[in-house]
Amino acid sequence: MGFPRGRRRLVLAVAVLLAVAAVAVVVHRVLAPAEVSTPARADYPAAPQPVPGVIGRLPVAPLIVDGRLRVYAAHRQVYADRPVDGRYRTTPFWSYRRWPAELTGVVASGRTVVSRWSDGQLVALDAATGRVRWRAEGPAEPGAVNRRTWAAVVWNPPGLYRVGLRDGRMALVVTGDREARAVELTDGRELWRVALPGPCRGDVGTTVTGQLVGLDTCAGPATVEFRDGATGVVRERWRPDESPDGLVVTPLGCRSGRSDCAGLRTAGPGDAGGRGWLVGVGAPVAAPSLDPAGVAVVDEVAVTVRDGTAVGRSTRSDADLWRIGGLGPGARVLAGQPGRVYLLTQENDLVTLNPVTGAQLSRFPMNVGSDGTGWEPGAVFAVDGYLALERLRRPVAPDADDQRYFLSSEPVILAAG
Repeated sequence: MGFPRGRRRLVLAVAVLLAVAAVAVVVHRVLAPAEVSTPARADYPAAPQPVPGVIGRLPVAPLIVDGRLRVYAAHRQVYADRPVDGRYRTTPFWSYRRWPAELTGVVASGRTVVSRWSDGQLVALDAATGRVRWRAEGPAEPGAVNRRTWAAVVWNPPGLYRVGLRDGRMALVVTGDREARAVELTDGRELWRVALPGPCRGDVGTTVTGQLVGLDTCAGPATVEFRDGATGVVRERWRPDESPDGLVVTPLGCRSGRSDCAGLRTAGPGDAGGRGWLVGVGAPVAAPSLDPAGVAVVDEVAVTVRDGTAVGRSTRSDADLWRIGGLGPGARVLAGQPGRVYLLTQENDLVTLNPVTGAQLSRFPMNVGSDGTGWEPGAVFAVDGYLALERLRRPVAPDADDQRYFLSSEPVILAAG
């Protein structure tokens, strides 16, 4: 004996409504904006004293934080592992995810790790615990297509810069095409907000004297602008004498990415007419020691390699300070950090020198496991006595897919110099 026809229709309608409601709940849970924070369950690790040599290899680029952690980026996640000198990537020490926003940049200062997301959110995490310290609004920035190492996001994040203020505070400047904002690094409090003219103006970086540097091509010849990091006011607009058309400005001597930079190099297309400059409070000052392409600036010394000989010159007086030969043809400067400058020979030996004296601190082949040294260097990052770089397959094919472009599934090599 069944239900009457009218009752069967009612039961069917109720069942359909319940099914639709269940699907809606599932869709909401899957697609609704969400945040998942997995804090650390262990103590903050001590900072090791690394022995010079190759440490290991990694599938993604590490951002070394406080000399204790390695922080990584993913499509919708920022996470950390330890120990900092571990041979391989390990289980996350902490992790932070957001949905549906995409991660576009990560910077660190001391024990604060700040992530930038495509919806404009800035989220600061405590490096010791992974817990959220503060949130702030920044200009929205669409997510970009990244290589699988995510090196651009953690080593050179677009539109995300540290800037030291004159009173000792540290600020974070966040830029988009149409707007720039600065927030205090300790608590996310907004310091200033200004409108920008659009894609005709691009970022160069920030200076050790607390300025945001931009290149403005919106009206007339390309002009370099210096914006005060504390107020957002443009204090100086400058264009080198006899500047070539299509001016290209490269920051030099930066402590991290394109932040806290000591100098600039200007050139035209194809590196025509390259000239180096020291940055200060006013207009940049010409520094011939910074003219050569590929120069590194460390501890007020400009280091270049010429015909297998490394040369250190004072950035202030342009006088030669030291020369170290025997590096062989094809040697190049990779990177620098206070107290160290890193060179790579044609055989892919990593040579670490004291930038002030030229004394060799270490030299060893950049080989791990059975990978060999038959590769070309890609993006590179150096801080706290560590150096990490991408290894690219020869011949380098910039437009190839990741499998062809990188040497292996673990293309990043980590070393201590």
